[in-house]
Amino acid sequence: MSGSDSHPSRSSEELASTIRNVIEVSVRLGAIALLVIGCLMIVAPFVSIVLWGLIIAVAADAPFDAIARAFGGRRGLTAALLLIVTLLILLVPIVRLSESLVSGAQSFAHNVADGSVHVPPPDPSVADWPVIGPRVFEGWTAASENLAGALSRAQPQLEAVSRWLLGAAGSAGAGVLQLVGSLLIAGVMLARGEGRRRAIERFAIRMAGPERGRELAQLAGATVRSVVQGILGVALVQAVLAGGGFMLAGVPAAGLWALLVLVAAVVQLPVALVMIPPLIIAFSKIGGLTAVLLLVWSLAVALIDNFLKPILFGRGVDVPALVIFMGAIGGMLTMGIIGLFLGSVVLALGFALFMAWLEDSDSAEPGEAAPATAPGS
Repeated sequence: MSGSDSHPSRSSEELASTIRNVIEVSVRLGAIALLVIGCLMIVAPFVSIVLWGLIIAVAADAPFDAIARAFGGRRGLTAALLLIVTLLILLVPIVRLSESLVSGAQSFAHNVADGSVHVPPPDPSVADWPVIGPRVFEGWTAASENLAGALSRAQPQLEAVSRWLLGAAGSAGAGVLQLVGSLLIAGVMLARGEGRRRAIERFAIRMAGPERGRELAQLAGATVRSVVQGILGVALVQAVLAGGGFMLAGVPAAGLWALLVLVAAVVQLPVALVMIPPLIIAFSKIGGLTAVLLLVWSLAVALIDNFLKPILFGRGVDVPALVIFMGAIGGMLTMGIIGLFLGSVVLALGFALFMAWLEDSDSAEPGEAAPATAPGS
């Protein structure tokens, strides 16, 4: 009897101990979850800036190391000098184009709101353009004579476009500040490049094991460099060159057209299509040698990616254009102008790592489980 009485007693004690352990673990997990949520809420406003700074640092690693060796290995001095030069080179045209974007977007939005949008009649010389001249002249004339009817039918769409333009104009200044912050963070990360690379590698090893983790860290770096240099870098060069040409030629809202060129270049659409309207404006309102020079300049800007992309994008990994398109559009809709760049890089990186995981799973023998070091396992 005593043995049978002690057995229920031990079972009750074990059950009570199990319940206490479960409660203790639950309390610990809850405290950790609250701490993580609190940290995420605090750093949430800085996540995009820090992430973009990290992306810039990874993409600029190789050229920065070469420049730092030329300065005798003084990475801090090299980072400071490069940061100053980069800010001077980028900020002046970006600020000028942002001012033009804000003024052009506000003017268009106000004109749409009060119904004062009008299309001036075309110059008679438009009809003499080869191939497309007569059709362009006819359609332009019709729009200038009966724009009110067309606007009344498309008023909701125009109001939506005007709201988007005002939003883009409002985020332009914030985008410039975010860019400055990201460059400052990238400068610090470049100066401490060895520690940054070691931290990324340790994180990858922690997630996927020693051998596979190092491979994935290298793949991530190659993907970031490929997209930043081959897609975003070329797009930024095209936008700045196109916007500078529009401003020098006197095209209205040059910053707005430069923004559209940037969006088209990032999402892999033909840049030449975006340049057609400002060229039409230049030939109709400015004309002469200025318009011809702008046409030649625009053709050069539209074709420059054919030379730069194979050189820069080919150094990394292949990423489908659809992935870049979805990342750029989704990033811009969620994070504004900086999301146009950040979204494409993040989605391309996720796609590359996902494909590496699939290839690693396919390499397992039939009927055999995938290696334990595969990411996501």
